[in-house]
Amino acid sequence: MKPQSPQKALFLSAFLLLAACGSPEATPTPQPTPPLAPPTVCNGRSELCNRRFNEIAFPGTHNAMSNYDDGWTAANQQHPLRKQLDDGIRVMLLDTHPWQDDIYLCHSICELGHLLLVDGLRVIKTFMDENPYEVITFIMEDGITTEQTVAAFETSGLLTYVYAHPQGEPWPTLYEMLTTQKRLLVTAENESPPPDWYQHAWDLIWDTPYSFKTVSEFSCKLNRGNQENDLFLLNHWLGTPLPSPASATTANEYTLLSGRAKQCQMEGGQLPNFVAVDFYNIGSLFQVVDELNGF
Repeated sequence: MKPQSPQKALFLSAFLLLAACGSPEATPTPQPTPPLAPPTVCNGRSELCNRRFNEIAFPGTHNAMSNYDDGWTAANQQHPLRKQLDDGIRVMLLDTHPWQDDIYLCHSICELGHLLLVDGLRVIKTFMDENPYEVITFIMEDGITTEQTVAAFETSGLLTYVYAHPQGEPWPTLYEMLTTQKRLLVTAENESPPPDWYQHAWDLIWDTPYSFKTVSEFSCKLNRGNQENDLFLLNHWLGTPLPSPASATTANEYTLLSGRAKQCQMEGGQLPNFVAVDFYNIGSLFQVVDELNGF
């Protein structure tokens, strides 16, 4: 028999060694994300699934970004954005401002407390990723340009969830919003479309006044927007002139909050869709919203 050449012997040895050790593991094929199961519970209630968005009351926070847990001065809330969402808040009144060459969530004076807008939106994006059967609304007091806002939404990834409501069309049910995963309504107090999802608040919403120093000043009068609009924002907090847990204890007390909500519903002929308070963790916000929804 003709002896093997050194090259063939080397090749054969390498082949046998590879066979003994096993072939390198193949890169696993990425598996597609399984489709989301149809919702059976919408914003925590099965009864809400077949109601249209404008037929539902949602609990909200005034100056949602401003909170004592994160060290803000003269804050309007005790807890930060994620905790609010975990506790059941579904409407956030947010203020945006340019400051120190960037874009922040802050209330008028950013030195009193601030959070990068894109970081705040990422917190909300994470919550929405983890809770696919929740519908959320922003009412933004926008002190920045539309382009700056859109850029922050793009960077945060929240664009995947934004909902554009066709003017004059019936509102979708929560079931429809959750099935399509277009479940974030974004409204701006100053700017207007385009883009179509960045909607002018007062084309869709009307609200009550919000500068109340005493309980006797609470009213249901039209403040902004038009009472023919589909959505109604009930502003319900006291400033003396600064927010405080003590003021929230008075304002958010069940009899007062429930009584005003029902009075405004009767006077305006419309369900308060967004009930916004300071220090949501004090008092009876969630109980009142449940009652407005018939629970």
